[in-house]
Amino acid sequence: MPPIIFDSSDGQDLRINMISPWLKKRFGCKVIKLALDGGFTCPNRDGSKGYGGCLFCSESGSGDMASSLRNGSDAGAVSEALSDQISLLSRKWPEAKYLAYFQSHTNTYAPVSELREKFEPALKHPDVLGIIIATRPDCLPDDVIDYLAELNGKTFLWVELGLQTTHDETARAMNLCHNLADYDDAVARLTARGIRVVTHLILGLPGETREMMEQSVRYVCGGSSDESEIFGLKLHMLNVVKGSGLCETMPDYVPFDSIEEYVDLLIDMIEIIPSNITIHRISGDAPRSTLVAPEWSYKKRTILNMIHNQMRLQNTWQGKSL
Repeated sequence: MPPIIFDSSDGQDLRINMISPWLKKRFGCKVIKLALDGGFTCPNRDGSKGYGGCLFCSESGSGDMASSLRNGSDAGAVSEALSDQISLLSRKWPEAKYLAYFQSHTNTYAPVSELREKFEPALKHPDVLGIIIATRPDCLPDDVIDYLAELNGKTFLWVELGLQTTHDETARAMNLCHNLADYDDAVARLTARGIRVVTHLILGLPGETREMMEQSVRYVCGGSSDESEIFGLKLHMLNVVKGSGLCETMPDYVPFDSIEEYVDLLIDMIEIIPSNITIHRISGDAPRSTLVAPEWSYKKRTILNMIHNQMRLQNTWQGKSL
């Protein structure tokens, strides 16, 4: 079977269905995510389900590089936060367009009226093509689903679900305060309304074996079926960061001994993922000022190049000879 080539615009045959070339084909231009901190919190931070947040999470709720709206969330504050990022990025990509990415904490953990106040101004920015909303699978009541369906009917949208693992024992150990049943319910209800779902998984969580990580990937990709309900997948290597519960309780924990070990795992994962699923992340980064381990996790381009080089050497794609 010939190789599946998703993009060759940079002179390399891209054999992974990464979201960046997918968006470029969809919109006809480079599309960049603008990360926003909308000032939300989480049910395992405010006491409704727990305290302290997920054990691996930083104080910013995994939004260390997001523009904050915590000191103002009116239309002017949202527009200013977007414009500030665009002014920097447009120097390198003057023809680019953007997606407003509400990234930090749980961005559906508020009344619909508050969601409207924060999401709608972002969509009015002339250079914004759509919106991305990151949330937990247990924070999608019916009225929020209705509002997301409304947004989906008038703009480009996907919802990111922070599953992280399909193993409930790991979820409990990491203080996620949600489980696999919550995720299954969220995916079913979102996809029934035609809303794209992108699933987050973290690789290298304490106590998880390689087999357990592969089980998580297989599960969210539809198991033995060739069809999956999800639109996209984020594979995020665990970053141990300063200020997190994990750093306090397991300060010497290193999720992967080397970049080569991680790349080898990723190649096995990529062969599991159906080619119709867009891949939104294959590593993960944290500010180097707060990163504890692994110290090489910020080398995203190196990781991607190593994957492609290794795939060429192995001459495989999704378990098939090329």
